[in-house]
Amino acid sequence: METLPPYAIFLGISRRRSEEGETLFVMPFADVVLGRPGYLHGGAIAGLLEFAAIGAIYDALGTTEEVTVKPINVTVNFMRGGTQHDTFATATITRLGNRVANVEAHAWQQDRAKPIAAAQMNVLLKR
Repeated sequence: METLPPYAIFLGISRRRSEEGETLFVMPFADVVLGRPGYLHGGAIAGLLEFAAIGAIYDALGTTEEVTVKPINVTVNFMRGGTQHDTFATATITRLGNRVANVEAHAWQQDRAKPIAAAQMNVLLKR
C-alpha cells in the first residue's frame, strides 16, 4: 500500500514511521474532515482507522506476493470527540491467516493514552 487511495488523499491522510519504527497514519484537521463545528466527522475517523488497519496488513505481508484485502466486518467505537488537532492512528494484527485477518486500530490526538476511537476489522485475503 505505497500509494494511498483517492479517499485518503482527499482527507489529507499521510503515512509515516514513528521514531520506534511503527507505521502511523496522520490526518490533519481541515474543513474536509469537519463534522459539527470544531469536531471531526465520524466517517473521517472511521476512514483513518480503516486505512491504518489495511496498512498494517500490507506491512505484515510485505511485497513478496500480490494480495487483495477485502473488509468483511468493521466495528468502530467512538470514545470522545476529535477536536481541532492532527489525528494519529495505528493498528495491530491479532490474527493473520491464509484467508482471513483480524486487526485492531486506535486513533488519538494529543495523548495516545486517550484514544478518540478504536476499530476491530475482519478482512478476507485474496492471494
